[in-house]
Amino acid sequence: MCRWLAYSGTPVLLDDVLYRPAHSLIDQSRHSKLGVETTNGDGFGLGWYGSRNEAASGSGTGSGGGGRGEPSVFRDIGPAWSNRNLREIASYVRSPLFFAHVRASTGTAVQETNCHPFRHGRWLWMHNGAVTDFHRLRRDLCLAVDPALFSAIEGSTDSEVMFYLAVTFGLDQDVPGAVARMAGLVERVGKEHGVEHPLQMTVAVSDGDRLWCFRYSSQGRSRSLFHSARPERLRELHPDLAFLRGVDDATRLVVSEPLGDLPGAWHELPEGSYTVSPADDADHHPFWPEPA
Repeated sequence: MCRWLAYSGTPVLLDDVLYRPAHSLIDQSRHSKLGVETTNGDGFGLGWYGSRNEAASGSGTGSGGGGRGEPSVFRDIGPAWSNRNLREIASYVRSPLFFAHVRASTGTAVQETNCHPFRHGRWLWMHNGAVTDFHRLRRDLCLAVDPALFSAIEGSTDSEVMFYLAVTFGLDQDVPGAVARMAGLVERVGKEHGVEHPLQMTVAVSDGDRLWCFRYSSQGRSRSLFHSARPERLRELHPDLAFLRGVDDATRLVVSEPLGDLPGAWHELPEGSYTVSPADDADHHPFWPEPA
């Protein structure tokens, strides 16, 4: 499987999140504690949005050419822990919303087009998990993708097909509904092919303004996923930590594994749920597949 993180909030240097924490994503790429595999070295990727003032001016680090509407992406097939270009980018790019992913292949080729995150227009998508027996389900799932979108699929992963199914099912209008219909189709097609537990997923998706993260599996034993506590709560618990004074109350991290052991900092996302950032009144909402 894989490890990933998604950040939304006060603009920060990517280096501060990717490298500096005690159990950073780069550390997890070699020493995962909660993943199926300890090592996640089959490629990596970054996707980031620029700030709104960069979007207005059309310039600035991480503007991606179109500001918040068009994220920039950097992906490579090597391991994240030894990539010098990744370290250079992370020490230079400052972003209010970004994705990072380290990959452990579930059987598809180690190639750049199979590395996460995936991008379509203003959307970013990344996934940890698998469509069980994807080689058997792939044709039926691909035939459900909008023909106008099909040529945009560049790789061979189940994750990318899941993304374009969600786009097909209305990601632009209703993110939770589109992801639920995608999951519903995967489960229906899987059952038709005799697959008992077709879907395992933790998914992050963003349009540059909001971030949605989902945890679900057909078996009810989903891969790990955690979200950070609200900054105002962390400031109450740890008034001695200066860096907490520099982030706004909308800042949120969602991660496959906690980045450290700071008491009260991390909460596990429940089975069959999703979270939204900037956060609304609830930390999470129920999630179930819907008929496509």
